Amino acid sequence: MVLADDLRAFFGVAEGRRVVLVGIGSPIRGDDAVGLRIVELLEGRKLSDVLLLSTEIVPESYTSRIREFEPTHVLMIDAAHFEGKPGEGRIIPTQKIGGVTLSTHNLPLTIFADYIRNTLCSNVALLGVQYKNNAFGEGLTPEVEVGAKKIAEVLYRVLS
Repeated sequence: MVLADDLRAFFGVAEGRRVVLVGIGSPIRGDDAVGLRIVELLEGRKLSDVLLLSTEIVPESYTSRIREFEPTHVLMIDAAHFEGKPGEGRIIPTQKIGGVTLSTHNLPLTIFADYIRNTLCSNVALLGVQYKNNAFGEGLTPEVEVGAKKIAEVLYRVLS
């Protein structure tokens, strides 16, 4: 699986690794909530040195919690449009976020990512998940729900 390989390359070796997974999205915008759902699926599973944050549309409000955790890696998880199949996940380097359509946020993710990289840790990336529907409404489309479950499982295996 390409995503698993990309995640392993991003996270590197487990020794000394401290990871923050930042679930981003609006729970009232359909598939936009996929980042929140992936974090929810990981909650309660045993992951050492991993901080799970469900930030909705204000990840910048969680910078003090991220700072206190002293991460080596920060992975933002959000709905994105990159011409993939609904539910497909891809690692998107933060330098390329501008070329990908993302969900709505109070602060552009590039600014949040730059702040994290420049003040807290240099290993910052986006796990973008192709959405199908981000119109107002609750719940993920079936394809994106399946993708969220697969991505959560891949993250669990890579980080275990």
